[in-house]
Order: sequence, then C-alpha cells, then structure tokens
Amino acid sequence: MFFPDRYLREIRPTLTLAAPIVVGQVSQMLMGVTDSAMIGHAGTVPLAASAFAGNVFNLFFVTGIGLMLPVAILVARSRGAQRPAEVAEYLRHGVALAVVLGILEVGLMFLVGPQLVRLGQPPEVLAAVGPFYALLALSLPAVLVYLALRQFAEAMGHPWAPMFIMLGGVGLNALLNWVFIFGHAGMPPLGLTGAGISTLLSRVLGVGVIFLWLRRDARLRAAWPKYWLGGYSMIRFKEMLGVGLPAAGMLLFETTAFAFSGIMMGWLGTVPLAAHQIAISCASLAFMFPLGISMAAGMRVSHAGGAGERARARPITFGALGAGLALTAAFAVFFGLGGEMIAGWFAPDKAVVLLAGQLLLVAALFQLVDGVQVIAAAALRAVADVVVPAVVTLIAYWGVALPLGYWLGIRGPWGAIGLWVGIAGGLAVSAGLLTSRFYRLTR
Repeated sequence: MFFPDRYLREIRPTLTLAAPIVVGQVSQMLMGVTDSAMIGHAGTVPLAASAFAGNVFNLFFVTGIGLMLPVAILVARSRGAQRPAEVAEYLRHGVALAVVLGILEVGLMFLVGPQLVRLGQPPEVLAAVGPFYALLALSLPAVLVYLALRQFAEAMGHPWAPMFIMLGGVGLNALLNWVFIFGHAGMPPLGLTGAGISTLLSRVLGVGVIFLWLRRDARLRAAWPKYWLGGYSMIRFKEMLGVGLPAAGMLLFETTAFAFSGIMMGWLGTVPLAAHQIAISCASLAFMFPLGISMAAGMRVSHAGGAGERARARPITFGALGAGLALTAAFAVFFGLGGEMIAGWFAPDKAVVLLAGQLLLVAALFQLVDGVQVIAAAALRAVADVVVPAVVTLIAYWGVALPLGYWLGIRGPWGAIGLWVGIAGGLAVSAGLLTSRFYRLTR
C-alpha cells in the first residue's frame, strides 16, 4: 500500500546527507569547469584539446568510480549492522583496490596515448594534447584513493569534511591555473600543460589532507584500520568486485557514449568540439546534484538493509527521485533560458558560443531523465541488483544513444545538435527501464 507520508519523511534525511555530497561533487566538477573557463581564454585549440584529453581520461576515471562504489555500499551496510571491524576491513580493501587500479590505469593511458592519432581529431588538437593528457593520467591513483576515503567518510555519516576539502581543492586548482597557465609568480606561461600540472598537484594534496583528517577524527576511530598492508582477503575483494564490476560497466557504457560523441564532434571540426566541451562541462556540473542525491539514497538504502529495515528501500528511493526531479527541472529552465549567456563565460569565440548555447537547449531537455536514471541505478545497486541494470545501460547508450546520434548528426543534417539528441534518447530509455525495474523488485 502507498503511504505518502512515509515517502515524504524520507526526503529530508536523504537531502541532509546529500547536501555536502552534492557540494563535494560539484567542487570536483568545478576543477574541470575552472580548467575549461581558464583554458578557453588561452585559445580555442587548447580548449578543444582539453576536451579531447578529458574524454579519454573519463573512460578510466569512471571505471574507477564504479569499482570504488562498493566502499560506500558495503561500509553503509556494515555500519547499519553495527560491525565497525568489518567497516575497517572494507575501507582497507577499498584503498588497496584503488592503488592497484590507479597504477594499472596510468599504464593503460600511456599505452593508449600513441594511438590517439587514430581517432580522427584535428591535427592542431593532436599537436597540443600530449603533456596535458600525460599529467591527467598521472593523477589517477590520487583520484581513486580519494574516492575510497571520501565514500568511507560519507557512508559513516560524516560528509562535511570531504566537502570542505574538495572546496579547498577547487580554490587551489584555480590559483595554480593562474600561476601555470598564464605565467605568474615567476613562472613562464605554460598554457594547457600548466592546467595539467595544477590538476595533478591539487589531487595529490587532496588525498593527503583527507587521509590525515580521517586518521585523527575520534568519531571514526573504531572503524579505522589498525594496519594497512598484508592480511588481505580474496573473499572481500571478490565481494567488492561483484558489485563494482557491473557498476563500473554501467558507468562505462554511459561515459563511452558521451566520449564517443565527443570524438564524433571532432569529426565535425574544432568549433563543434570546443562548443561540446563547454556544454558538457555545464551539463556535467548540473548532473552532480542528482548524482549526489543518488549516492545519499544508495547509502541510506544499504544502511536500512544492514539494519534489517528493507521495507524502507522504496520510500527512500522514490523520495530521492522526487527531490532529484525538482532540482533537474530548475537546471533545465536555467539552461533553456540562458544558454548563450552561460557559454559566453567560457570562450570569446562567437561561433563557439552560439553552438554551445544551442547544445545547452538540448541539455535542458535531458536533465530530467538523466537525474532519474542515476538515482534509480544507485537504488538498484543498494539492493544488490547489478547485472540486469548493466545490460540496460549497454542497450540504452550503445543500442540507442550512439546510433541515433550518428544517424542524426553525422549522416544527417543536424550536426552537433543531432549528436546530443541521440544522447538524450539513450538517457530516456535508461531512466524508464531502470525505474520500472526497481518498482518491480520492491513490490
């Protein structure tokens, strides 16, 4: 039976947990947005090159995000069951997984680097991208370890410190960009390479700060590992990978759809690629709000399951869906009414600004379904349903989004806008199928 009050009561605690997570997620994205804005003033080619490198980097980044998601899910479940020693083990194994994965991904990015020429990008973009791409690759271990530590803190109900650490990282990144991109404080102007140096330094320092805070916080002492090296359990690694691999697949299918759309943008020229980078930066920033809500909802559903309160899964999730829809609707209005104005903040090139404004109109339409699909996916992971959702996302993005975008934008007359319409179609399919599956599983 449907009891509206049960759903409404779950919205407030979800938003209370989600608020600092959202700010932390937005802060993380603001590093990329800050880079785009500052690189854009260094020229259209550097901006397009940062978009290209970012698209490739994101394939590795989201794989890591998916493999780190079990830290939040399993820590929240163990916390709900009041097993602090088990919490510590999941953190320890999660950090070990982050280090190993980060090192492997650095190696893979360096192996892929010489093959970037095969992706058909403009020659001037390929000439500029190398050092920036390498510096992004080197930041991967720090990024993944930070994710594991941050998700531990959030799942333990302490999301505020990671938020402030991320905000500090944004400010540091902007300051270092000013120094290294444009050449201040005695440094030569390094342009796009300077942005890569800033990003790497900010991410490494962020890991050190959050580790020291967690280690010294008395509230987390019972759940903090007594040792870090040795004594690992293959059973725990298998449990984490059992959740993490399908989750990584889901994220990878979506991200590769966006990344390959970015590659197809490069086929259309430098201006469409630069406009795509502006629009995707804005859309990704807005996406951090429903993503933060999804993370909070997933942790709360996992905590409820660990505490033996599985009946709360549906009220928590549908309350989160309502809150997510309200937020994404606000962004849809903002993008729809102010697209060109927003694009003008990033680049002076009028052709880039005009096209980016048109792409933001499409982003205004897919904000709603994008928020729904990410919240539904998190809820399904929290109830241990991971394989079918991974198949759904494969169909939605590679069976719908990319073919539709190619047909409309490359073979058809719509160009960059057609590619974005294809993405919107894939998001809509994913949102509908994932939400309906959660509804059926929790009846």
